[in-house]
Amino acid sequence: MQRWIWLGCAAAIGVAIALPAEAQWKWRDGNGRVQYSDLPPPASVPDKDVLQRPQAAQRVATPADAPASAASAPLLSAKVGKSVEPELEAKRRKAEEEKAAKDKLEEQRIATAKADNCSRARSQMRTLDDGIRIARTNAKGEREILDDQGRAAERQRTLDIIASDCK
Repeated sequence: MQRWIWLGCAAAIGVAIALPAEAQWKWRDGNGRVQYSDLPPPASVPDKDVLQRPQAAQRVATPADAPASAASAPLLSAKVGKSVEPELEAKRRKAEEEKAAKDKLEEQRIATAKADNCSRARSQMRTLDDGIRIARTNAKGEREILDDQGRAAERQRTLDIIASDCK
């Protein structure tokens, strides 16, 4: 008698452990292999290739559903996946918000750098237009005065900077 009680308890525990396995999706992928997951198949998998759905995701065939197109099946599985994993959806949304904030910060940094480059280039252009002598230090550490050719090259470089950064 006691043996039957232990056997019944073991069977009940086995059934309780196996219940989560029923909440599995089973489908055939594009290569013909059978896939198993606790998440719904990707939207690219046609409804005819879904071999098993969890009980909560079973579609009840009604006369109104019969003429529905096959394109609505991926939408159904996507909706089920979103309702099953709200935490995952929240994490994804948070990551997108963080990326958008990071992108916005980067755009502001670039805009500030361009404004600074623009003001420096305009100042350099005024200096070049005034005809003031401009001295530079070369690679050897010697001081050189820009001649007319060097001034023209510097003026063109400054105009290119103004064209790209001053908008």
